[in-house]
Amino acid sequence: MVQYLYGGMPVHNSFVGKLKDNVFSVAPICAIVFILHFTGAARLDGAMLTQFLIGSVLIVLGLAFFLVGVDIGVTPLGDQTGEALARSNKIWIVMGAGLVLGFFISLAEPGLTVLAGQVETITGISGMSVLITVSVGLAILLAVGFLRVIFNIPLYKLLIGLYIIIGAVAVFTPPEFLGIAFDASGATTGILAVPFILSLAMGTSALKRDTKASEKDSFGLVAVASTGAILSVMVLSFFVRNTEFAVEAAVIPEQSAGGAFLSLLRGIIWDGFITLLPLLVILIVLQIVSFKLRRRAFIKMLAGFIYAFIGLVLFFLGVDGGFMEVGAQIGHALSDKTALALIVGFLIGFVTILAEPAVYVLTHQIEDVTSGYVKRVSVSLPLCIGVGVAVLLAVLRILVPAIQLWHYLLPGYVIAIVLSIFTPKLFVGIAFDAGGVATGPMTATFILAFTQGIADASGGANVLIEGFGMISMVALLPIITLQVLGLLYKRKVKVIEHG
Repeated sequence: MVQYLYGGMPVHNSFVGKLKDNVFSVAPICAIVFILHFTGAARLDGAMLTQFLIGSVLIVLGLAFFLVGVDIGVTPLGDQTGEALARSNKIWIVMGAGLVLGFFISLAEPGLTVLAGQVETITGISGMSVLITVSVGLAILLAVGFLRVIFNIPLYKLLIGLYIIIGAVAVFTPPEFLGIAFDASGATTGILAVPFILSLAMGTSALKRDTKASEKDSFGLVAVASTGAILSVMVLSFFVRNTEFAVEAAVIPEQSAGGAFLSLLRGIIWDGFITLLPLLVILIVLQIVSFKLRRRAFIKMLAGFIYAFIGLVLFFLGVDGGFMEVGAQIGHALSDKTALALIVGFLIGFVTILAEPAVYVLTHQIEDVTSGYVKRVSVSLPLCIGVGVAVLLAVLRILVPAIQLWHYLLPGYVIAIVLSIFTPKLFVGIAFDAGGVATGPMTATFILAFTQGIADASGGANVLIEGFGMISMVALLPIITLQVLGLLYKRKVKVIEHG
């Protein structure tokens, strides 16, 4: 039995602490659902409420197990790998490792698997083709991100260049694929990839002699890697000849309260095993050829993967068995109540981001790497506001057909790129990483079901266009929000320095 976390805290104490945090994170979502139910705005039947309550408990437990597993297994694996790559002092090893790690991390990401399945259902394009294509794109850009750290290339310059390329390629991309491309960027940086990539970045940059440069390089790798997902889907669209898709609404199938969770259990266990297997293989291989950890330390990391596996199973069982179906039903009920739909969209976006495990990891990483200068709440609150506004705008786009996705994304990314020139460079990396972090499995499943429920009940809405563009909006707003936060901190520091 593992007694202590990576870093020395007892596992039991950490689990209890995370359990308490998760209760306070999930409770607001439950409150919104019950308020809508008991006021009659979105009434649910008894079986569905039961599923929702069971799902809430499973999510709280699952997040606690998973985050303990991240602390014990995934984070130290990333740290050790980053340090090993830096010690090698060979560019070809760093590049090769970036390609291999990036591919398997992306391939194992649950959020991307869900998105690929949705694309296959709606368009007929092979889900495996989407998975492999996006994973290759992320792997290539992850390797580029390593090179940026090695050669001290400013993050904002690299991001400006990448988004100029994305903008140019987007001009020739079929409109049906624009939403999928930007959604893939968010889906591939989720519950598993973000903790690993962040710890990998910290491990690689920690050996720099320049402390300030090391601090800035600890963030931004997620942002660079996620652009590879966008470009890869755009390139894939050029090879798809058929663009006349028979679009059907992706409505969550109804299930009985008793059989809903049991019917999902076998598939989720298998998916959880396949999700963690590539990283487990990487750990074992690197232990043999590089890490050479003591037996106790190695067993502790293996135990972390067991905790993470239990957490993934419980988490997705709760999300798939309760949250998604309730989200779709609420969307259906509010489709003809425009003002209420917009308000609920904002509130759902605001509170669901609190329960994202990747957000938890990011905010703590930020507080640690800045030695407490940037408090966790200073990142979490603006992030919640940004995601709330993003969901509101996504709902508005469904209710007002004249509004198209590029009406949001084009000016949004122009603003984000311009802000990156003036924002403190540490905050640029934090902001663009937060854009990927905000679109984890919980946000993508519950909010996506909510918006697709509205689109399905609205009649005339194209689920392929409106549904897939929503995640891209959730990824965009935090980038702008946190860069504005960085500018405010910059101004505050100047005021303090000048007395």
